[in-house]
Amino acid sequence: MKKLVRIIGISVAIIFLLLAVAATYIQITGIPSYETQSPAIQLPTDSASLAHGEALAKIICASCHMNKAGDRLSGSQMTDASEEFGTIYSANITHSKYGLDRYSDGELLYLLRTGIKRDGQYSPPWMVKLPLMSDKDITSIIAYLRSDDEILKGVDKPAPPSEPSFLVKFLSHVAFKPLPYPEKPILAPPVENTEAYGRYLAVGRYDCFGCHSADFKTVDPMVPENSEGFFGGGNPLTNESGELVRSANITPDPETGIGNWTEEEFANAVRSGLRTGKPGLSTVMPRFTTLTDQEIHALYTYLKSIPSIKKEITRYAGM
Repeated sequence: MKKLVRIIGISVAIIFLLLAVAATYIQITGIPSYETQSPAIQLPTDSASLAHGEALAKIICASCHMNKAGDRLSGSQMTDASEEFGTIYSANITHSKYGLDRYSDGELLYLLRTGIKRDGQYSPPWMVKLPLMSDKDITSIIAYLRSDDEILKGVDKPAPPSEPSFLVKFLSHVAFKPLPYPEKPILAPPVENTEAYGRYLAVGRYDCFGCHSADFKTVDPMVPENSEGFFGGGNPLTNESGELVRSANITPDPETGIGNWTEEEFANAVRSGLRTGKPGLSTVMPRFTTLTDQEIHALYTYLKSIPSIKKEITRYAGM
């Protein structure tokens, strides 16, 4: 019996030692790196594509990369990132040796698709990945980022390095992995197919499900419907005051979601953050001011079609 107890004790000690060694390795090595690529890419040059890219970039990119002064995309601390991720700073993406001038068009495309930076390091969940975005949309964004717009003019100063938590480092070794680069062209559904186009906007273009599902750690970027609590909300975010704000349930549940919202109410909330007779939306929810009526209608139609989740969200102000 004593021999058995001794064997068990030694086994437990070995397991703890191995865990300690693994934890030390993860803490020291940090975020893993992978082989990077620079795919061939043809950027559009027509004014319509540049305007389209600008509209998308000012929703998808500027909300994180705008500096505190609000005049350049030179990066800032992402105070809305969950505290469990650590201290996070967005990158300088102006025309600078510290910004996007470091990247070729192909390297930038590969980063946006897969999450792998030009140096091979993986970019954790706070950096948006766009694996389902159409080729037209993503090349329009890159074309705009190469433009001479005022907010892209060079700032010759690197953004402070992020300080990811051990949790992020651990998950980047075991769960958070680079996404596959598309093997064939990606086309958006025709706008006439309202529900399909709405789904594309919600999961392919604007990544709404990423915030409005249960948790960033359980989001499935390749098959969004597999994300835990798909559009049911509850994902912990932080507002500019450091207060916890959980994302809202935007499934069609009439009691805890948007089932009783009219399309006009939905449009006002998404564009301006306002709701008649009710508190406005939290500032962690971006204002999608440039969405067209057609896009609003498609999003509203799609969200009314998804499975309802009855989930009351506490400690949040709005959507």
